[in-house]
Amino acid sequence: MIPLTLAETGEEAAIHKIAGPEKTRQFLENLGFVPGCKVKVVTQLNGNVIVQIRETRVAVSKEMASKIFTSIKGGKTWQH
Repeated sequence: MIPLTLAETGEEAAIHKIAGPEKTRQFLENLGFVPGCKVKVVTQLNGNVIVQIRETRVAVSKEMASKIFTSIKGGKTWQH
């Protein structure tokens, strides 16, 4: 598992876990970042990440993205 901040533009990732305090986890879950969900990294700018999650593009700060642990498509822990 790697934090979303380490995914490259264009990569697809599966969310495995959300770390951090309950308030942070709840905030990210409300945006759609839940375990099992697939996301695609659209772009990164200064560590901030814009992802495609379901039918929506969402921007998250570097701090928030570092709490989203994923596996990258094609990686050993990727689950179809």
